[in-house]
Amino acid sequence: MPCLLVVLVLLFPRIAIVVLYLFTNFFGGVYDTVLLPLLGFLFLPVTLLAYTWLVKAQYSVDVFFLIVMIVALAIDLGSLGGGYRRHRSRA
Repeated sequence: MPCLLVVLVLLFPRIAIVVLYLFTNFFGGVYDTVLLPLLGFLFLPVTLLAYTWLVKAQYSVDVFFLIVMIVALAIDLGSLGGGYRRHRSRA
């Protein structure tokens, strides 16, 4: 069941952010303003979820923290790059 939940979050990160924001206090106490989560929702949703999870779990900035953030950023940038490549191949 947890693996299925992780797969669904990776497939639909923006829906997961909305559900977590509306029904839990997952983002409470992590961000001071609304601007950073809003930008994360628009541009880097997996990175936003990973950073929030790491801060809420009180992980220190070490190798594990950096690896999780790099993988999340690669997933976000990979999804952006794939859309660009598909658009370019049609022209």
